[in-house]
Formats: sequence, C-alpha cells, structure tokens
Amino acid sequence: MTEKKDDHKDEIETGEAEPSRRNFFKTTAAGLAGAGALSMGILPFGTATDAQASSKSGPKEHVGPGELDEYYGFWSGGQSGEVRIIGIPSGRELKRIPVFNWDAAYGWGTTNFSKSEMKGRISGDTHHFHLSYKDGTYDGKYGFVNDKSQARLARVRLDMLVTDKIIDIPNSSGTHGIFPSRHKIDAVYCNSEFRIPLPNDGRDLEDPTKYGCLHSCVDAESMEVRWQIMVDGNLDLCATDYEGKYSMACCYNSEEGVTLPEMMAKDRDWLVVFNLERIEAAIKAGKGIKIGDSDVPVLDGRGDSEFTLYIPVPKSPHGVNVDPTGKYAVCSGKLSPTVSVVELSKVDEAFAGKIKPRDCVIAEPEVGLGPLHTAFDNRGNAYTSIFLDSVVTKWNIAKAIAGENPVIEKVDVHYQIGHINASMSETKDADGNWMIALCKFSKDRFLPVGPFRAENEQLFNISGEKMKMVHEGAAHAEPHDALIVTRDLIRPKKVWPRDDKRFEFERALAKKHGVTLEAAANVITEGNHTYVYMVSIAPAYSLPKFNVPLGNTVTVIVTNMDGVEDLSHGFCLTQHDINFGLSPKETASVTFKADKKGVFWYYCPWFCHALHLEMRGRMIVS
Repeated sequence: MTEKKDDHKDEIETGEAEPSRRNFFKTTAAGLAGAGALSMGILPFGTATDAQASSKSGPKEHVGPGELDEYYGFWSGGQSGEVRIIGIPSGRELKRIPVFNWDAAYGWGTTNFSKSEMKGRISGDTHHFHLSYKDGTYDGKYGFVNDKSQARLARVRLDMLVTDKIIDIPNSSGTHGIFPSRHKIDAVYCNSEFRIPLPNDGRDLEDPTKYGCLHSCVDAESMEVRWQIMVDGNLDLCATDYEGKYSMACCYNSEEGVTLPEMMAKDRDWLVVFNLERIEAAIKAGKGIKIGDSDVPVLDGRGDSEFTLYIPVPKSPHGVNVDPTGKYAVCSGKLSPTVSVVELSKVDEAFAGKIKPRDCVIAEPEVGLGPLHTAFDNRGNAYTSIFLDSVVTKWNIAKAIAGENPVIEKVDVHYQIGHINASMSETKDADGNWMIALCKFSKDRFLPVGPFRAENEQLFNISGEKMKMVHEGAAHAEPHDALIVTRDLIRPKKVWPRDDKRFEFERALAKKHGVTLEAAANVITEGNHTYVYMVSIAPAYSLPKFNVPLGNTVTVIVTNMDGVEDLSHGFCLTQHDINFGLSPKETASVTFKADKKGVFWYYCPWFCHALHLEMRGRMIVS
C-alpha cells in the first residue's frame, strides 16, 4: 500500500481498480461547480480552514468538516458487549464493533461465521480492550477484549476492525482484567475475578476454602489457553512489563471471604506478580495438573510459591498500570488515599529472596480519596482517577520517589470517575497530548432521558502546564476503559481481500457445489437442504427469486461484488429475523429453516444506489 495526500489528510490506497466513492465525488465536484452543483449539494471535501485550528502549540483541538481525527479511540462497551471506535479529539463515534452481542446492522449473531464464534450466546460485558504490541508499542495487528459475564476472551482484527475469534477460558468465572505481552505478540494474560470451586462441577458448593481464582495465559495467535495458575484472593486488573518477564494483577479479598464483612477484615491486600520464566519452565516440565474437563495445565501459585510474589498494598486495589519507561508499576488501593509505586527491578531481587516483597514499594503518595487507575504522559507525570473526590490528580513520579509532595494539579470531573487513560499511555511512546476521563454518573450534565442516564466522558488536553477540558459527551452505558492511539498505527483496509480466511466456510461450500462465489446465481437442493448462492452489485442481486420446499433448511450465501469503498450492501429476509451487512467484496452466509409457506421478500438494508428500494427479490416457499 502507498500513501497519497490531499490538502488535509492522508488516505490509503487500496490497490483496487475501481475508484473510491469519496475521490469520485471530489473529482466530479469541480466539473459540477456551477449552480447545478450547489443545488445538488455536491461540494469538495476538506473545506475547513486553518482558522478553525485551536492552537499552534500542542495538539490541534478542533476537527473541521472533512478533516480526519489525529487519534483512534477504542472504548469498551460495558454491558452492551461491544467495542466502540471514537475519533479523538472530535469525540465522533465512528463504529460499534459487535463482539459478544447480537447486532442487526452487521448481522453479528446471525451469520454462520458469527454464530460459530458466539455459540448461541447473545450478551457479554466488555471492560478492557488492549492492542497487540511489538517492542513496547502497538503493532496494529490485533485488539483483545474480555467478557466478564461469561469468562471469555475475544480478538478483534485491526485490519478490518471486526471480531475475529471468541474463546471460553476454562475453570474461570468473571474474566476481568486482561493484558497482552508488550515485547512482542506472544500472550494475553487474563484474570478470573470470582472465586469458585475448582472444578466447578457441583462439589464443594458451600465450602469457600475449596474455591479459587486463576491467572490464565492465552496464546495471542492461536487463541488457545496455554496454562493457568491458582492464586490467593480475587484477581482484578492486569498488566505486563516491557521485557516479557512478568505479568501482574491486583488482588483483593485476601481474606477469601464470600460476604462483604468477610472481605473487609484485613487492612491490606496484594499486587501479585507472576514469574513467567519459572511458570513456563514448570509447564514444559509437566508439573501442571488438570482440573475437571479441561486439558489446560494448572500450577499452584498460592502461599509461598516460586511462581508468584505477593506485594502488600493498601486495601482493595483496583488498578495496576506500568509507566512508559517500564520501571514502575502504580497500584491503587481504592480504600486508601494513596497509590503504591512498585519498582520492577526490585521484583527481581524479591524473587531471588534478597529483599521482602513489601520492599518493592518505593513510594506511596497521597493523591485523593478513592484512587482507581493511573495514566501517564511523556514528562514523568502520572494522572490518577479519584472516584470519591470526583477529580483527576496529576502527580510527578520522581518527586513521589524522592519523598517530596508530588501533586501538581487536581481537576474536577463530573461525576465519580472510573477509568482514565492518556494518548499512547500504555506504550513506550506516550505523547502527553490527551487524557480521557470516563465518569460513572452524568446526573445534571445532559438532558434527562429517564431513570437510566447516560454516562459522561470528558477529554482533556494535557500538553500544557494545566489540564484543559476540551470536550464533554454523553456515553451509552457503560464504557469501562479506553485507549487513545495515534492514527498512523491503525491501518484498516477499505475493501475485503477475496482470499480472506473469514470466507473459508463459504468457499468450501462453493467448491463442493462447483460454484464461483464472485459470479454466483445458483440454487442447489440436496435432500432437505437448499443452498442459495448470489452476488450483489448495486442495484440488484444476481438472483431476483429462488424457490424452497417447505420445511427445508436453507443456507444463503451472498457476496458483495461492488469494490467501491463505503458501498455496502446487505441481505434482509422479511418475517425470518435475518438481517446482515456486507461491506465491499465481503462474503457472508446465513442458515435457517423455511418453516412457513408464502412469498417472502429479501432486500438490501444498506442504502447503496438511487434505485436502492428496487434492490430486492423473492423467496417462494411452497
């Protein structure tokens, strides 16, 4: 792929012979630039002026009409089960990626591919979305997101920004914190938060001493669970170092209670650090045991284990974040006004028995009531979300280590902030431009919409001496976490490659039936199963009609053969609860039963042509 530039933005060539729709309109707009052009509403793109830029120093705060954002934002979707893409700094929502949720626009949960991944489930709870790394920064290949509700991990392809794979994590309940390896694409580490009997097969139901939590290692490429390790307490958020030596997790409920009073008896909990070299060696040596029906090897990391280091920190830690230098992990105990700064080089010494685990904590500055999560800039500063105070505290790491007052500034947010992140904060390339505050309550900030209110997110420019809020917006419930990534690291394609692995199922069917997907207009019946192959080219399907015997199972395979970017089609079959989208050059299929007689129209649900309403056909069941 090569780049070409216009006055305002970079665009990526697709290598397709057909022109992009945007470039087509830009070119023809010049020839139509008379009264007719204005009356038709055709204007050139990129008409925003430099006067709209807000500042000559620091990041540009205003994104004019026709201009592109400088950053991609990736937001978890919380109870919706999805992932959202937000333009930063504009705050424009660009796409919702269905992951664990059924979605009619794209047909996720309807098509055969998505059904094979979802396995009959239509809901999820996405909290943490992280990207794959190479040498400490994002490589643009994958995104990973958890499902807390059903102990799953999903992978998103960044070349197409679609869900690619969903797996179940065995022996786990409440998969919450996740984090990939930062030195290369290797593993994704996942925390199960809820303690359950191991195995959870009906035994030991009322005996919490037999419950346990697991830290799991998932291969980032194969999406198979490599190993698991049992820990004391409940695991929460997760992080990794920059060298591939350690993964780590906040660990609360060191009492291992099952009621709130039981969980609050002690005054400290842990940051537990996992020695990956030792764990991998033990797994290779066959020391792992099997639990229940799973073949995944499990190690015991409880108590005085060679695999784990339990670093005491204030009660109920929620967030752990590693700074861009890779030297420090910051852990927040939400029932203390302090954060704990852990020096990772001292973790080496503690694992070697040279110092005690608590000696790894080299600073514990007071930052506010209810600290949760910490983000970083490129100037040695940290930004911690303070839930009870409803503020963001900016503080300096070096000053905290030196024993000085590190607090630089506090800024009010509305209200009761949860997660926080800054641009490129979780990489070695943190740039100190933007910080997002994801607040749990909006209260009086927006028009009331009934008892369920919108969340509130606030974007801050942090490039100067003071934090400056530049955008506030309502958010559909409930984004827990977010990433802000420079746009040059995300290179999505505009048209599907026809040999993509996503179409393997449909290609295999077509080969079996002697059909060419790219020029299909075929109806093939084998016993009680009818296969329907068609292509869509605006404004028509290659099959205006197909007949099906009553009671037959039907598989419809559709290929969008329009190659113009942004020219999507779809297939919606009336009275059958079937609707899915097809982006340029994509193939998708759906399988259902023709269980009622009659004429049922199918049509294109994505507006694609002046004759869009005429793009339809009939399924006749007799």
